[in-house]
Amino acid sequence: MAPTNEQIAELFENMGSLLEMKGDTIFKIRAYQRAARTIEQLSSPLSQALENGEDLTKIPGVGKAISEKIAEFIGHGQVSAYEKLLEELPPGVLDLKDIPGIGPKTAMAIGQELGISTVEGVAEAAADGRLAGLPRMGQKAADSILRHIQAFQAMGSRTPIGQALPIAEEVIAALREQCPDIGPMFPAGSLRRWEETIGDIDLIGTAPNPEAVGDALVKLPMVKDVLVHGPKKTSVVVESGMQIDLRIGEPGSFGALLQYFTGSQQHNIRLRDFAQRQGLSLNEYGITNTETGKVEEFADEESFYARLGLPWMPPEIRTGLYELDASLEERLPGLVGEADLKGDLHLHSEWSDGNDPIELMIEATAAQGYEYMALTDHSAGLGVANGLTNERLESQIALLRSLQENYDIMVLCGSECDIRANGEMDYPDELLAQLDVVVASVHSAMGQDQATMTARMIKAMEHPSVTIIGHLTTRLLGQREPVEFDLEAVLQAARDTGTALEINASPERLDLRDTHAYRARELGVPLAINTDSHHHTHLDKRRFGVAVARRAWCQPEDILNTMSREDFLEFIRMPKPKRLEIFDRRRNGTAPA
Repeated sequence: MAPTNEQIAELFENMGSLLEMKGDTIFKIRAYQRAARTIEQLSSPLSQALENGEDLTKIPGVGKAISEKIAEFIGHGQVSAYEKLLEELPPGVLDLKDIPGIGPKTAMAIGQELGISTVEGVAEAAADGRLAGLPRMGQKAADSILRHIQAFQAMGSRTPIGQALPIAEEVIAALREQCPDIGPMFPAGSLRRWEETIGDIDLIGTAPNPEAVGDALVKLPMVKDVLVHGPKKTSVVVESGMQIDLRIGEPGSFGALLQYFTGSQQHNIRLRDFAQRQGLSLNEYGITNTETGKVEEFADEESFYARLGLPWMPPEIRTGLYELDASLEERLPGLVGEADLKGDLHLHSEWSDGNDPIELMIEATAAQGYEYMALTDHSAGLGVANGLTNERLESQIALLRSLQENYDIMVLCGSECDIRANGEMDYPDELLAQLDVVVASVHSAMGQDQATMTARMIKAMEHPSVTIIGHLTTRLLGQREPVEFDLEAVLQAARDTGTALEINASPERLDLRDTHAYRARELGVPLAINTDSHHHTHLDKRRFGVAVARRAWCQPEDILNTMSREDFLEFIRMPKPKRLEIFDRRRNGTAPA
């Protein structure tokens, strides 16, 4: 099987680190790092682009040498230059670079001077004084690395956004309570860009008394360790193991500070290169005229970007891949927002594995201001999740039809129906035909090979009653790897059959992921943002799904459940794949919104 974009990106990231350990030129190191950042954001497989004869050097950050290494990796499963680098350096040295506080050069010194190649070995060396004895290290730095390792081992290298965001919001709320005069304060970095996993939490804000805010942070009950406590920057580790870095800036230059620490690194590199061509340089304090040395400050991001002749760019699309070119060509999209959603098409009640009665789920969904909803309790095939037998589903349909007169919101009868191992549905065709919405999902036989899983998914899409494929890859962030299938073939089948694909907003899933949703949008596949709620309070998780859609450059018309009730009912009542006529008319602006 051809290597994935993620595997290719990891290869180049590692090559950059190994070259840095060797002391190679900064330009060569940055070239590999830039290529890695770009490749991991691509929506289409590089293996397919190579097979199609596409010129890979047209991708930002991919030059001739890197293009050749991509072809070598795809064709032979390894890159000779990478293998040579591994042979030249101490075994296991790459594993050390992921320890917070240890860069590539320090990792190299630890490997060469101490003969250590494991995280556990570094922790032991920090505890017994050997690490502090390294040149340019010292006891304070060694102690800091040991604290980082302990936090790293407790939490893991990256944290799912569903765990990180509530921590950031809790800290901000607590700081505002302790220091009511705090000005603007935002999560920055990968959290503000809504990436699916987060390293450290960066908080950026302003305050008339910065030291008081830092003092308040270190005194919060959730803080278990203080790494740095200074007048303008404070770093702590909280009970979950996450590190929080707080920076307080001046109000007049807050826009530059927020932009700089929001990133991404690749976005900032491209922005810096763009500014340099105008005789300007950028940093967290403002924009400097390189000829006169004059520094301009900016209180907000909008004015910062405007000084460069650019529109403000939503943080979710600041990947350094497409957004700068799109802004220069005045084609930045108007991204979908939470307020655009008109319904939720994947909800569970206590009839299966949900926690609440049907009536409470209906009332909670109506309270969101939605025009329609679909109750989609599980089918019985798994033998778990209290799935509905044929008879129970028929009873539920009758109940939902009778409840409709009590509510203004349109209550649609649905099911999350299992896709069996052979691609068949878990309910008979005549029962599925009675439903308004069928979310077909894989919940079993996840170890099937790529060809079998691909055929299974496509067969499900070809079923005339299947409206949406739920959580396509079945992954659980940090818990379960995605199933193997031919993504391009499945996305094309979704388009051909008029089957929508779900962006499951449950923070432990976020499935489709952003790059998959981006490619689906390119192919014109209808996407539905659903919460998969099992409790009435889960409906607010939609913001995570909206963020995935925004990272995929989706506009409201790319999302099925931004349709009005009338348009959506017309859509689901139309036979497949004629539904695409309605969806495409709306995307092209020829149908009422």
